[in-house]
Amino acid sequence: MAASKSKSLHAVGKRKTAIARVYMKPGTGEITVNKRSLEEYYIRATSKMIVMQPLELTANVGKWDIKVNVVGGGLTGQAGAIRHAISRVLSEKDPEHRTTLKANGLITRDARKKERKLYGQRGARARFQFSKR
Repeated sequence: MAASKSKSLHAVGKRKTAIARVYMKPGTGEITVNKRSLEEYYIRATSKMIVMQPLELTANVGKWDIKVNVVGGGLTGQAGAIRHAISRVLSEKDPEHRTTLKANGLITRDARKKERKLYGQRGARARFQFSKR
């Protein structure tokens, strides 16, 4: 979360196996994800809503140009990682935003991950079918 010479703010957000690097600078509200526009990258409205949530809560929609580089995971996990990174940048920029974002659970990293398959079982929780005879 370091600020560079061009007043660009940077933060990293994570969710499941997705990692998002976000670069924000004052601008017109253009959001680019992996060199594509937000509308082009995310077709689902819920994913767009997840990404925009921290900006809407802090009344920053249209004030920042956001460039995102996201790798790993699926589209939903990536959207969560982007939301986490944007929340981190906004809380770093203005400490007053931190209380709003924290109250809505956007600062905390969601540590839930897929549980691994266990030996002697069909999956993480599912067992093989039991046969009496």
